[in-house]
Amino acid sequence: MIEPNSASIGIIGMGLMGSALMKMTGATRGWDVDATRCVNASTSAEVFEHCEVVFLCLPHTGIVREVLGSVVLKAGLIIVDASTGDPREMAAVGAELAARGVHYLDATISGSSAQLLQRDVLVMVGGEGAVCERCRPMFASFARDVVHVGPWGSGAKMKLVTNLVLGLNRAALAEGLVLAQQLDLNLTDALDVMRRSMAYSRIMDTKGEKMIAQDFSTQAKLSQHLKDVRLMLAASPIPLPLTETHRALLEKAEAMGLGDADNSAVIKAIIEP
Repeated sequence: MIEPNSASIGIIGMGLMGSALMKMTGATRGWDVDATRCVNASTSAEVFEHCEVVFLCLPHTGIVREVLGSVVLKAGLIIVDASTGDPREMAAVGAELAARGVHYLDATISGSSAQLLQRDVLVMVGGEGAVCERCRPMFASFARDVVHVGPWGSGAKMKLVTNLVLGLNRAALAEGLVLAQQLDLNLTDALDVMRRSMAYSRIMDTKGEKMIAQDFSTQAKLSQHLKDVRLMLAASPIPLPLTETHRALLEKAEAMGLGDADNSAVIKAIIEP
């Protein structure tokens, strides 16, 4: 079993999620392209050399391949890929690493870095069930629940499905608040009523006040969700009409300079003509 607060845990990618994972798992080494974020590692190779488990918290699968191709991977190493990437590519990475004696889990996380710090996220794991079980105590250090959803790539697939619904909930909340404003309703009151009604979703608790205050300090970047939306559309063999509309909203917000803002900033794309 891989226990938390172990010297054998490392992180590659020390952004919002990677930094939160380091705090919650007790990982002792972390590397990032931004040298100011590195912890006990001046190169990514040091993390892979000294750790038994390495989390990848990277923007997309292309960068995952770059990182894995630039270091020596020892047999028996467990790589936990928390990136939201292309499911087909992640399945291929898993098979390639298995042939080299390296274990791979695509362990995607439903929830923000702020929720992870409160141990309020779900981990959706693709890969070998036995390896998932070995990592379960470590996952429990930051997650309220862990679900093994299938072979390599399945975690990424499930993340796209959950992110589709989550993103549309966020966009629907933004549009509802804009309508309330246009109808001269008090926005705080409108949010309170929506929370009490059948329209309620947990996104109201995490993004409602941010939208009203237009506080777009970053919990999760808008541009990252746009990347996920494009992955959803590419993965689906049939049209996804609501997701196409959502993509256009996010692209508008990104063109407004809001790509690095919190994803609650989608409301600006509805407010602005």
